[in-house]
Amino acid sequence: MTILIFLIVLYILLGLSMMKLFEKAGIPGWKALVPGLAAMEWCKMVGRKPWFALWLLFPVVNLFIYAGLCIDMVRSFGKHSFGQAFLAVVYAPIPFFMIGRDEKAQYQGPILEKEREYHRLFHEAQEKKDQVALRRLKADNPFHKSQLREWTEAIVFAVFAAAFIRMFLIEAYVIPTSSMEGTLKIGDFLFVSKAHYGIRTPMTVIQFPLIHNRFTSAPAKGLMKLMDRESYLKEPSLPYYRLPALESVDRFDPVVFNFPAGDSVIIMPGRTWDIYQWRRNGMDKRFPNLPIVTRPVDKKDHYIKRCVAISGDSLQVKGGQLYINGSPAPNPEHMQFTYHITTNGTPPNLKKIEDLGVNLYDLDSPNDAPGSAARNGYFNLDAKQVEAIKQFGPDIKAERVPAPSSPGYVFPNDTKFTGGWTTDDYGPIWIPKKGATTPLNAQNIAFYERIIRVYEGNKLEIKDGKYFINGEETTSYTFKLNYYWMMGDNRNNSEDSRIWGYVPEDHIVGKPLFIWFSTKNGNMRNGINWDRIFMSASRM
Repeated sequence: MTILIFLIVLYILLGLSMMKLFEKAGIPGWKALVPGLAAMEWCKMVGRKPWFALWLLFPVVNLFIYAGLCIDMVRSFGKHSFGQAFLAVVYAPIPFFMIGRDEKAQYQGPILEKEREYHRLFHEAQEKKDQVALRRLKADNPFHKSQLREWTEAIVFAVFAAAFIRMFLIEAYVIPTSSMEGTLKIGDFLFVSKAHYGIRTPMTVIQFPLIHNRFTSAPAKGLMKLMDRESYLKEPSLPYYRLPALESVDRFDPVVFNFPAGDSVIIMPGRTWDIYQWRRNGMDKRFPNLPIVTRPVDKKDHYIKRCVAISGDSLQVKGGQLYINGSPAPNPEHMQFTYHITTNGTPPNLKKIEDLGVNLYDLDSPNDAPGSAARNGYFNLDAKQVEAIKQFGPDIKAERVPAPSSPGYVFPNDTKFTGGWTTDDYGPIWIPKKGATTPLNAQNIAFYERIIRVYEGNKLEIKDGKYFINGEETTSYTFKLNYYWMMGDNRNNSEDSRIWGYVPEDHIVGKPLFIWFSTKNGNMRNGINWDRIFMSASRM
């Protein structure tokens, strides 16, 4: 609603500010207030055909068309400076009002027609080699720009276009962790479409272009400390809105989304912790008084996982096998689990194992020497890799390592509800659906509390076993959003919905398209994965 009000106010002010400009051009001022007619007259004033106004009806494209019309309008009144053009793009009613009030500012005719005529005369003089005419045209050139301005405008346009494309259409991502290993590897560079699931309009209005949420990825020192901060302002902000989608989020699609638990984070070298996991692991006692960074939805970290369940589904994991609505789900071709490889003789050849596409560094913890887990025989492997390793020799054994059971580790992070649940044996759990109503009771409140409080913005209070939402007592809750369940293909080495829960629809960013570049283990020094370039990123 806020963004709609903003656009309505902008349109009204734009129409009012153009009335005087229309009158100066000999056009009845009232036409500036008539939708459609105003755009057609505007186009004619700057030297465009009336039908050109139809481009304003096309989402995304219309932003560029509007910016061009604003600049050409002020130029048609003799305002050619960079500052005037910039202000016209940022908020056109301001320069339009100023020109309308300025008695000296006169309409000089359609600027684009004048520009075309100037270039025609210039090329004609060049062809005739008329040096006198050329010198006169150069001296009287109203469109001349200094080299500095040419470069400035080119850079501003390039940054604006890149930021615009990145914000609304396609963004490049790199896979930083091994949670999708096998399917998507560390060091894969992806193009992600933001249009497939519906373009999400920006919620954070003021942000540094081409930087997602932070100038530096880890705490900085020295002069770089100045860059150790978020790259945006939280206010002003706009509410969530999404344009119509090309397709819906389907089961088993890889999806890029904002990390749901990433609203309050601790920035540490090597990783960013959400405050809830930070406290569950006792890190707040080891590192007290570290600053907590709070982030709006569209500035939370980007994650990529596979959507294994959509709103309305029931989900359960038994012995590592996923079940959706009671039936076994198809497994990704390269789904991985942790295995311990042992032999009766010499250790397995790590080079031969790496040649199978195995990440030798996947299981290393931050304090381990690189490759130490692999040297001890521990690997994350898919079924084909397990069988290939067994063929190395008759004495090789491959035993799957069960997922660890840690109290409070899995969502909803409360042993009263999860009992002996692990990432291998999890659920059953229901995925909330927009419009569905659930009773609220002591057996399910832990699953839905964060949805009610955080994702859907209500005040929830529990008093004497009774539930109060926004001050009113209730025994049920109706969901406002659809939710999804995301899991990594590297099932024993993925922090996903099994750890932090549901992904709301307003956190969905886009659909991975294809891999445009890939480095081995995320490092150019290790080489390039040539066979992965231009590979689809949405395969099973």
